[in-house]
Amino acid sequence: MKATQRDFAATAPKAVRQCTVFFFCGQDEAGASAAAAKVVTMLDDPGERVEMGGADLRRDPVRLGDEARSNSLFGDSRHIFIRAAGDEAHDALKILLETKDSGDGAACPVLVVATSATDKSRTAKLLANRDDCLVAMFYPPDLGSVTASVRQMADAAGVRLGGDLAERIARASGLDVRLAQSEVTKLATYLDASPQAPRTADAEALDAIGAKTEEDGFMPLVNAVLSGETGRLSGELKRMRDMSLNPVGLLLAFERRVAQLAQLAAKIGPQSDIAELLEQETRARRVFFRDKRDLATQLRRWRGKRLERLVQRLVALHRTLLSNNQASEVLLAQELAEIARAASPKR
Repeated sequence: MKATQRDFAATAPKAVRQCTVFFFCGQDEAGASAAAAKVVTMLDDPGERVEMGGADLRRDPVRLGDEARSNSLFGDSRHIFIRAAGDEAHDALKILLETKDSGDGAACPVLVVATSATDKSRTAKLLANRDDCLVAMFYPPDLGSVTASVRQMADAAGVRLGGDLAERIARASGLDVRLAQSEVTKLATYLDASPQAPRTADAEALDAIGAKTEEDGFMPLVNAVLSGETGRLSGELKRMRDMSLNPVGLLLAFERRVAQLAQLAAKIGPQSDIAELLEQETRARRVFFRDKRDLATQLRRWRGKRLERLVQRLVALHRTLLSNNQASEVLLAQELAEIARAASPKR
């Protein structure tokens, strides 16, 4: 089975009844992760969550099958969540499915969020033609689609939300549907709203629950690093510490901006005018007008192989931060300094 973010909501109920392996890929890591979380909530009995890394499975591909056919500590059900890069989980999934096809025991549901993989990757091709597997591709979101998603979240939570406020939440969350869902949940709690007792939200309510927007918090540092503005870096890193910005949240902001750069770079041919492209994207409401200057600079810094290497470094950094929580701020600062130096126009 195959799906994209456009038809995932319609495909998911059938997939949950029919599939045991779910492969979420594409440049929108936030959307892929949110879809994986949605599938877990739809499982009849998700049970214990077992998390595995793609790098570990690449080294020991047999391990996935052993875990998927094992019982939890108390004999309850379980599901396996894998965060991988590219085709790291390919061999492990192939062995798991071959074992299943041979009739060697049932396996629990396996969900894979694979950053930098696509529906044309080896893993996707392995799974796409099987009735018991789902491949879901998530493209970088645009403002319109995330705004629509925010309104759907609000409707489900019993919050009546106008289009202007929905767009404000979408912008403040940096087009990350997970952060947007968090804001909608807080708004529903503040208003004491529910599907049975809906409430109307206004700007005052949103101000009351709103944390600093990403533009106020994350984006100055994101822009300083990706634009190679090394002179601003020490001040921005100090602000990161002073404001206690969450390292993983900050890294997600970098990943979203780099995904946006990749999407824009794909539209730029050898002779294309970056300024004209950004003007067109702004008119189409796919680029916020305040971001045009920073995006123009960053597109000149990060193209082709340099952009590909940047994506790989961010994926590796994400794994490192998740496994080294106590040192995450120091590790992030060191890597951001390296990226800023690489982007500096003096190089």
